[in-house]
Amino acid sequence: MAIRQIITAPDPFLKRVSKPVAEVTDDLRVLMDDLLETMYDAPGIGLAAIQVGEPVEAIVLDIARDEDDPYPRYFVNPEITWASEELATYEEGCLSVPEFTADVDRPAEIKLNFLDYDGNKQEIHADGLLATCIQHEIDHLRGILFIDHLSAVKRNIIVRKLVKASKQAAE
Repeated sequence: MAIRQIITAPDPFLKRVSKPVAEVTDDLRVLMDDLLETMYDAPGIGLAAIQVGEPVEAIVLDIARDEDDPYPRYFVNPEITWASEELATYEEGCLSVPEFTADVDRPAEIKLNFLDYDGNKQEIHADGLLATCIQHEIDHLRGILFIDHLSAVKRNIIVRKLVKASKQAAE
């Protein structure tokens, strides 16, 4: 396993749409293990392959609290098949949008089809933080950042600050 560099906004690579995976291979499992190690190191609770420069439909999550044992989850080719009309609001942050958070409304519950770490077809019903985190990471696979759910004014303020920080880091 290796810790990979996380791409940060406003890098245009994050706007790319990821490609579905034909099958779960050993190479993909290595990528998912790297994603998990990178996510834990950051630290975060979710990471999509696109965030480390791999535009494939793979995400990892672990929403276990600090006092709980780790509970890593792997999702390949995740597809939301149902979403509730009821919305839930969570304060979201993102490893690709460091140091910024904002309230985002998303469906409170979802049903999801995906392939697991071993390539087996799975279906789950998710609510609460798990549903929010899955939707956030699937957005990454579609080239969408959580700030894209904000008003244009809020989004532009954050992007300007990210651009300024990026320029200062390059100097």
